[in-house]
Amino acid sequence: MADETSTGGGSELLQSPLHEKHRELGAKFGEFGGWSMPLEYTGVVKEHTAVREAVGVFDVSHLGKVMISGPGAADFVNASFTNDLRRIKPGKAQYTLCCDEETGGIVDDLIAYYRDDEHVLIVPNAANTPEVVRRLEAAAPEGITLTDHHRDYAVLAVQGPKSDELLEAVGLPAGHEYMSFVEAAAPDVLGDEIGVVVCRSGYSGERGYELIVANEAAGALWGALLSRGEALGVLPCGLGARDTLRTEMGYPLHGQDITLDVTPNEAGLGWAVGWKKDAFWGRDKLVAEKEAGPKRALRGIVAVGRGIPRPHMTASLTADVPVGEVTSGTFSPTLKKGVGLVLVSTTVNPEAEIGIDVRGRREIFQLTKPPFVPSHVREDG
Repeated sequence: MADETSTGGGSELLQSPLHEKHRELGAKFGEFGGWSMPLEYTGVVKEHTAVREAVGVFDVSHLGKVMISGPGAADFVNASFTNDLRRIKPGKAQYTLCCDEETGGIVDDLIAYYRDDEHVLIVPNAANTPEVVRRLEAAAPEGITLTDHHRDYAVLAVQGPKSDELLEAVGLPAGHEYMSFVEAAAPDVLGDEIGVVVCRSGYSGERGYELIVANEAAGALWGALLSRGEALGVLPCGLGARDTLRTEMGYPLHGQDITLDVTPNEAGLGWAVGWKKDAFWGRDKLVAEKEAGPKRALRGIVAVGRGIPRPHMTASLTADVPVGEVTSGTFSPTLKKGVGLVLVSTTVNPEAEIGIDVRGRREIFQLTKPPFVPSHVREDG
């Protein structure tokens, strides 16, 4: 666990506008993407279970927020990132990838909010925001501007089967289509004119929403969500539960499962690539790799025994035949066993059993296709 205010190298960690709120709740903090963020409040398993069974609220204000604006802004975004923005309409959000032009490696995975043809808000990962902005600014044609709002807005994730009830309790809209967003007027709990962007999205595998709100209103909204959600069983949740939840879904984490050394083809993210588009960064490299077939693949693993996989553990077919490496791994609170993601050679049968070196013991894991537990993100209700 990192110190709350320093990275250990002398530079100060950035803090969420809700930092003192978390401290008052007794949060344990850790460094993540250059930010001091809450890891847990009452325990990872308890918070994880609240999201699976009721509702949890996360502060994910470390995520970037960059507005791309000007004539042709949507076309510029579409020619840069992998997914096809024209697959969706204004008012929808889309998962997409920023790839390196030369190698096709993943610079970042992010969400693009398509407001209109002249305004697209992108939400990159915290540590990668400066690099994504740098690449966009270098490629931007005249008339396109990028405004970095990373320090101006908070992001709260309301996740779980009772998330609709919680949003309605604080006066925010709920029930809209998956990956659509609403720019809502300020609810009464904020007591001012600051609105909230409410997107039906998340990183937990449960029905949920992500709320973008100005820093000055974040504390009031956070407090209202927790106080009005008491009857629903709401809990504040940290990044520890966020990690176990996303791992149970097989959602990749940049910096672990996907990096500049991993392509969308290898990561199984071809569904987030607009293969029919004329242009996006890394297109030629990725099309050629797709046609030839990638040499590695990101696959799910579930423990046959009691082993818990962790990043960087070696995967092997037999004790002396290594075939890959674990990229993410954890104990699944839902399944009560070890699960994770492993980057393995595509010569390995995708349904094979493999060995993982867990602290000197060779534990057996079953290769499988995530998610490891049912996903509820798209369910109506």
